[in-house]
Amino acid sequence: MVLGREYGIICGIAGLFARGTRGPSIERLVARQCGHLVHRGPDDEGIVVDGALGMGMRRLSIVDVAGGHQPFHSPDGRYSLVFNGEIYNFRELRAELSPDRAFESQGDAEVILAGYERWGDGVWPRLDGMFAVAVWDRAERRLTLARDPVGIKPLFYTDQSAGFAFASELKALTDLPGFAFTTDERALLDYFRFGHVRGPRSIHAEVRTLPPGHLLHLGEGGAPTIEPYWTPRYAPAAPMAEAEWVDRFRTTWLGTVAAQMVADVEVGAFLSGGIDSSAVVAAMTRVSDRPVRTFTIGFPDPRYDESPHAEAVAAALGTRHTTRMLDLAQAQDLLPTVAACYDEPFADPSMLPTWYVSRVAAEQVKVALSGDGGDELFFGYKRHATEARVGRLPALVRHAARAVHAIPTLPSRRANEAVQRWTKTAASAGLPSGIARFFAKTQITAAPFRDRVFDRDFLARAGGGRGEIGRLTAEYFPDAAGISPSTLEQFALADLVLNLPGAMLTKVDRASMAHSLEVRVPMLGQQVVDLALSMPESMKLAGRTGKHVVREAVGPWLPPGIFDRRKQGFQMPLSAWFAGDFGGYAEMLWRESAARTDGPFRAQEVDRVFTDHRAGRRDHSRFLYALAVYCLWREGRG
Repeated sequence: MVLGREYGIICGIAGLFARGTRGPSIERLVARQCGHLVHRGPDDEGIVVDGALGMGMRRLSIVDVAGGHQPFHSPDGRYSLVFNGEIYNFRELRAELSPDRAFESQGDAEVILAGYERWGDGVWPRLDGMFAVAVWDRAERRLTLARDPVGIKPLFYTDQSAGFAFASELKALTDLPGFAFTTDERALLDYFRFGHVRGPRSIHAEVRTLPPGHLLHLGEGGAPTIEPYWTPRYAPAAPMAEAEWVDRFRTTWLGTVAAQMVADVEVGAFLSGGIDSSAVVAAMTRVSDRPVRTFTIGFPDPRYDESPHAEAVAAALGTRHTTRMLDLAQAQDLLPTVAACYDEPFADPSMLPTWYVSRVAAEQVKVALSGDGGDELFFGYKRHATEARVGRLPALVRHAARAVHAIPTLPSRRANEAVQRWTKTAASAGLPSGIARFFAKTQITAAPFRDRVFDRDFLARAGGGRGEIGRLTAEYFPDAAGISPSTLEQFALADLVLNLPGAMLTKVDRASMAHSLEVRVPMLGQQVVDLALSMPESMKLAGRTGKHVVREAVGPWLPPGIFDRRKQGFQMPLSAWFAGDFGGYAEMLWRESAARTDGPFRAQEVDRVFTDHRAGRRDHSRFLYALAVYCLWREGRG
């Protein structure tokens, strides 16, 4: 373990720039906001009020417990700052700033503020870390919000007649008096298309997320303006041999993991037994001076249970390992509690086991490292290997594949699931770019299925129907070819920009912070991100095998054969569970919910979906899981 009184301000932040309200009333409202974020920061609270502006924080103390109280104020009183996150290169920045500044604390928050005094908005691209920051300038009467480059930490905002408000979680906004919140139909459609609401939208029409790598400025009399300070781009480095790339990754990786282990509390790790989590733990054991605590979740179904692989890695690396099992009955009991963490419908299949492993880890540590981000950066998903093959096919062949009609239902549940996967790939093959195929491949429901189960007027209002893939591509990436001539790089960049912050990082943040557990993600350290974006495709995807450079770099540290198996992660056996009791529970939620009578659904068609899944005619588990979570949210239980 690497100990040191250095940094640690993981927490929740919130604020209000009111219109027509000032003074003590502002303080009470911001305190009310912070009250909804206690789970993110149970150790401390701080609030600052200046006229119509108030902002506050809840703190989870990791280091510098005595000196890390927020808000931080500049020596001349001009600036105030609240901050959620960790800055890993703050010591270097502090050394650069020290000649002109006497620091009063040992943490990173004061360094951000000092950097803002020196460089203004030029400070944000200098930060290596995860962060959501608010800075108030008393002289200019201006509020600045900033979010980390890849969206590890969340930041929501709403701008209404009652005022402008921001917060780390939606619940700290939706309870504000004088503010109105309605369901965004486009966001709801995206939820049932992709399993989560795609940023910058939220489930509420009046709330947006600040996009990763962006700033927001707001003065007393105007509307908010938003601009990027960092944009992910492929920047090919000078050619070098494979051995040089491997050595460069290994050196960068060890340095990044060491920097993210610095804490005054014990640091553990999530360990699924896959490549990324094993790479994290292997590096931790090489830079730590004591055994690392590792945590995994297993399932009774051996087809989905990775705990034996995680235990093999833990034994080989000498970690202090904990395994807990999650069965169907527990998952059913936990679903309402877990769904409630997200404040909006969220249906990632691994959110339950991630919540559960976070609870297990929080019993022993306050900080855990995770391998999230490796798949997006180093082309580790099966869909990346598929895109590499599809993208090389002649256009005529790709269009022919797209024309293949759906294969009739087969007698075997497993065969029908395989057919669904194949037809999904074939249907996307003829699309014109990697970006378009990304939108098609990451859907949890197909357009014909949505046409069947949703009200047609709802689909028309929300932007569904014919041509929707083209509309999505034009909205998010109007110049697909400008990203890269490689359709694989186009596809992977969309994964990095959209799926990573919208699904993966959202899942980990809410699940871990529900237990006041800080999760750090070294794969998304700025040096690792920059290195990945400079690598040739061949160092990331070799043949059909993703994360080639990671495998080569950390393979010698791990037991032989650990990478020679199918990728799994903390995934639940959804298809089997929804064919049984879990499906019965989901159907009960559906039949008892107001969504069945006044939602956007064609109720009789949804009823048939339950029947078809139980019979094994098609695998509808992703839709049914999303439907169950949506019903919980509609009824105020999720």
